[in-house]
Amino acid sequence: MQEAVQTPDAPAPSGPYSPALVWENLVFVSGQGPIDPRTGTVASDDFTDQTRQAFANLDALLTSAGSGRDRVLKVQVYLTDLANFNVLNELYAKFFEACTNPARTTIQAAALPGGIQVELDAVAYRSRA
Repeated sequence: MQEAVQTPDAPAPSGPYSPALVWENLVFVSGQGPIDPRTGTVASDDFTDQTRQAFANLDALLTSAGSGRDRVLKVQVYLTDLANFNVLNELYAKFFEACTNPARTTIQAAALPGGIQVELDAVAYRSRA
């Protein structure tokens, strides 16, 4: 059975989708951008700040789903400018510092919703209840 996951610590969806969905012991997190869940606006114009907020949103949804960054299997990252790839790698390494690095795909997208510079989604697992 599927279970939709939402938390006030991550932005509400901007369309007809679940921020995260649990099926059995898998957690599928929808694309998370740099939206501050408290204000509903983009956290900053700075790429580093945007990426940190996207990771914070991912973290909040993983926690709410009963998972965590140490259980992430795959991450897909979308950047509007691959010139930010090295900065992304530094922030990614810090986010997953105490974990086995998940599999990852990074692509450049021509544009992302709301003019954001980064979006990421993930697949993780959780222990069965």
